[in-house]
Amino acid sequence: MIAPTTRKDLMIVNMGPHHPSMHGVLRLIVTLDGEDVIDCEPILGYLHRGMEKIAENRTIIQYLPYVTRWDYLATMFTEAITVNGPERLGNIQVPKRASYIRVIMLELSRIASHLLWLGPFMADIGAQTPFFYILRERELIYDLFEAATGMRMMHNYFRIGGVAADLPHGWIDKCLDFCDYFLTGVDEYQKLITRNPIFLERVEGVGIIGSEEALNWGLSGPMLRASGIKWDLRKVDRYECYDELDWEIQWQKEGDSLARYLVRISSRRNSRGPYENLEIRRFNRIKDTEWNDFEYRFISKKPSPSFELSKQELYVRVEAPKGELGIFLIGDQSVFPWRWKIRPPGFINLQILPQLVKRMKLADIMTILGSIDIIMGEVDR
Repeated sequence: MIAPTTRKDLMIVNMGPHHPSMHGVLRLIVTLDGEDVIDCEPILGYLHRGMEKIAENRTIIQYLPYVTRWDYLATMFTEAITVNGPERLGNIQVPKRASYIRVIMLELSRIASHLLWLGPFMADIGAQTPFFYILRERELIYDLFEAATGMRMMHNYFRIGGVAADLPHGWIDKCLDFCDYFLTGVDEYQKLITRNPIFLERVEGVGIIGSEEALNWGLSGPMLRASGIKWDLRKVDRYECYDELDWEIQWQKEGDSLARYLVRISSRRNSRGPYENLEIRRFNRIKDTEWNDFEYRFISKKPSPSFELSKQELYVRVEAPKGELGIFLIGDQSVFPWRWKIRPPGFINLQILPQLVKRMKLADIMTILGSIDIIMGEVDR
């Protein structure tokens, strides 16, 4: 009888671009030695639509409907960064009322984005139930968006100098009702997921990133805060009216997939902080005369359709759910930007993937990729 020989050659496997765990059209060329990952090469560009070049041939108002197609799960942030650049170039001050409305929309969008990260992430590692839970809460947020903007996903709500329309009557009360309800939902997730031994076995100690390593790779958002660095642009840059609000940066120091999960789920509870602050500044006019000032009564300063971008360059950024979303903008005394460079957080965060998955098991690729939280619309632009 001939003894079986052990084969030593490596196997090269294509994961994606149609694999359900790729979160879009991402392709990974994975080199395997049995179940061990030897190498991993991400292939991008399947969803490239020339978003930066389109921006250079459109006015800001014409371009706003396009930007919600970058990160289509956190659309308010792409709109915010698109109007923040021209506002800085033109030195346009946004009325307080509009700034408060923007913050409410941004934080609701942050919650919705983290919810739709959690569901597929749990499905990737074998838990189907949370996917149905997150859709329940997300629909309520989209109901609020629909009432305020007319659209559930692609809102086209932000404008240079403010927002497109005021909040409808009773909207704030509905929003506060949602916040109270959502806190019980977060407790439900904690019981269902955080203490689950099978879940902990899959994520604890998987995909560890040290603090120095995170800085060297240029990571941002939950990826950076999960590695022990308390960095949040809402605290650092104090844009909009975040400096008036009282909330804490959520962070962990372990740097693994579990830490990234904990940062995101605790930031959901934290996103209620701005609402508790804004509840004090109720939008109906109280006897206090300050509420009758221009700042609190108007939602926008309408710029001309032929609004020109002054001849200078600047970089603006916001703290999006996935990290630092930035725009490098060059004006040329024209209605069109001369240069419009997008800095998507998902693209920068994805760079560390090959290093994280090496010497891990094949099944851990899903866990690590899911914990990074990418949307290919913004990665490929």
